[in-house]
Amino acid sequence: MSDAVEHDGRVLRARVARGRHGTLDGEALPVIAEALAALDPATTGAVLLVSEGDSFCTGGDVRAFAGAQDRGSYVRSLAESFHVFLRALVESPVPVVAAVPGWAAGAGMSIVCAADLAVGGRSTKLRPAYPGIGFSPDGGMTWTLPRIVGAGRARHILLTDRALDAATALELGILASVVDDGEVRAEAEHTAHRLAHGPTVALGRIKTLLGSSADLPLADQLAAEAAAISASAAGPEGAEGLAAFTEKRPPDFHRG
Repeated sequence: MSDAVEHDGRVLRARVARGRHGTLDGEALPVIAEALAALDPATTGAVLLVSEGDSFCTGGDVRAFAGAQDRGSYVRSLAESFHVFLRALVESPVPVVAAVPGWAAGAGMSIVCAADLAVGGRSTKLRPAYPGIGFSPDGGMTWTLPRIVGAGRARHILLTDRALDAATALELGILASVVDDGEVRAEAEHTAHRLAHGPTVALGRIKTLLGSSADLPLADQLAAEAAAISASAAGPEGAEGLAAFTEKRPPDFHRG
């Protein structure tokens, strides 16, 4: 398996950026997308996104953009590869956690917005960054950001290329939690492992319901909720959860 992807128990760990400054790893994205598409919730309960540098991800290689002979075609090919990865991320049947130290800019911010839970540090900063090089946003940011912060705030952030500090990103809901800078990776690891040992099928249903809620009428969403909760109640996770509750013990959703 590529060094971009590794399993740690029920957690699939994926490295999205390389180098000290966190340049998006274009070669790793198809590998990660393939691993996400093949993910089996029976053995994997969460995905953890990490990088190897001081920053989570500062976007793509801008010098390569500038040096391309046909910039439009070159950037489009990169965008299409990135989009395969982003769709696999959003469509993952298990929760996706991102460990976000330092900067998450451009594609890095797009990835953070696509994750289910993002853990930042006190010094974490996020910025669209695309307008700074004369580009429009990519990586689903114009789809995910309005769903997180609302259309008006998303418009302000994107049009002004606003840099968000950790406290602001937490308040807006882009970051799920903020810890001391040196604890970002450990906290994200802890979160991923806790989710991975939870009711995986039920958490997947939660992801699906949340993903559909913005586009469905209330009646349709209620019908989807009824179908999901009845399936959960009839399944092994529901049986274990109810048994644990009545027996006054912690549930064990992954016996054996």
